[in-house]
Formats: sequence, C-alpha cells, structure tokens
Amino acid sequence: MEPESPPRGSSPQGPRMGPTRPATLLVAGLAAAAVAWWMISSFYGDIPSLPWLPTVTLAALAVLEGYLAVNTRQRIERRPGREPVDALAVARFVVLAKASSLAGAIFAGFYAGLVGWLFLERTRAADNDIPAATAGLVASLALVGAALWLERSCRVPKRPDDDNEPDTSDN
Repeated sequence: MEPESPPRGSSPQGPRMGPTRPATLLVAGLAAAAVAWWMISSFYGDIPSLPWLPTVTLAALAVLEGYLAVNTRQRIERRPGREPVDALAVARFVVLAKASSLAGAIFAGFYAGLVGWLFLERTRAADNDIPAATAGLVASLALVGAALWLERSCRVPKRPDDDNEPDTSDN
C-alpha cells in the first residue's frame, strides 16, 4: 500500500501559505460585480445616495499598507538606519495583506458593477452617485495593489549561498 500524499497546499511539516493567486482575486471581484449589479438594479430606488466613508477607509488602508510595504522591505533588507524586523510582525503583515487583497478585490468588483450600472442608468440620482462609486473603485484597486505589494515585501530575499540549494518555498 502506498503512503498517503499530503493534502494540496501542505507539506510534511504542516500546512503552508503561498502567495495570493490573481485568479482568486479576479473570481471574487467578478462575483461581487454580479451581486452589485443585481442588487442595484433591484433596489436602487430604495437606497440613499452613496456614502464617501467606505472610499476614505479603503484609501486610508491602501496608504497604510503601502507605507508598511516600504518600511518592511527596508527592514528585511537591513538597510542602514533601520532596525531588524520581528518575524512575527512580518507574519502578521502577510495575513493582513492577504485579507486586504481579497477584501479590496470584493469591493472593487462591487464598485465596478455599481459604476457600470450607474453609467447605463443615466438619471439625476445615478449621475450624483457616479463620483462616489468611481472613487470607491479607484480606492479598492489601490488597496489591492498595496496589499499585493505588502505581501511581496514580506518575502525573505535569497542569500547568495541559496543558489546552490533547490527553492522549496512558495513565497
């Protein structure tokens, strides 16, 4: 009898987390766009005008994660004047980045569906909601970009002596 192979995404040492897959973000965004289109076409007359607070929140998160990406990369590379980074903090940043990229993709899909429907509707109320929806789409895409950048910044750089060893890491 052959030994059972470990489940996909895990190794003999235990489960492993790999980089965020663009396909995952795309599917989440497309599903959110479809839900947004259905909701807005069914209930647009019953909802108030679009708020700006989600857009501001998404933009603030994008700026924060962009800052973390720059700071973390410099600390991992041990640039002069930077303290070494705590490994647990980097692990938390990776989790934050993965969650933010997925949330940003869902918001981007939702806002994209909303913007598409609003451009087709062309009523006064729809025209008034287009700036908030477009800004939400831009902020969501900025969050996805910043989160992916943060995730990439948390990777440990290869050392020169690692060239002789096979690469077993997924990130």
